Amino acid sequence: MSKAWQGKHYDYRQLKYHFPPDQPWFSQLSIEVDLGYQGLVNDYDCQAVSQPKKKPKGGELTSTEKAANRTKSSTRVRIEHAIGGLKRYRYLSDRLRTHKANLYELSLLICAGLWNFNLTS
Repeated sequence: MSKAWQGKHYDYRQLKYHFPPDQPWFSQLSIEVDLGYQGLVNDYDCQAVSQPKKKPKGGELTSTEKAANRTKSSTRVRIEHAIGGLKRYRYLSDRLRTHKANLYELSLLICAGLWNFNLTS
């Protein structure tokens, strides 16, 4: 888990900060990303990238592309549910009222542990 960022930041911007594109971070990996990571294929060397097809401007996706997107989203839904499970602890989704980033990050780890415990019980 990475450090907490203050304010609203794009996921891809955070990825580029923590994993600069000039190093072979993902060269041996097959990765799955959502549409928030447009440009990842151009910036990083990856073995394989699974990303949904974006609808063309003013156009529509074909039925084959829609079916492929549906298949990709069915595997990503588990991750989205885990993020939603963490947000059930309102500390993560409400406005941060502490100025201590370490306390926030520790609270995030505690919430993740509670959610994982919930999954196993």
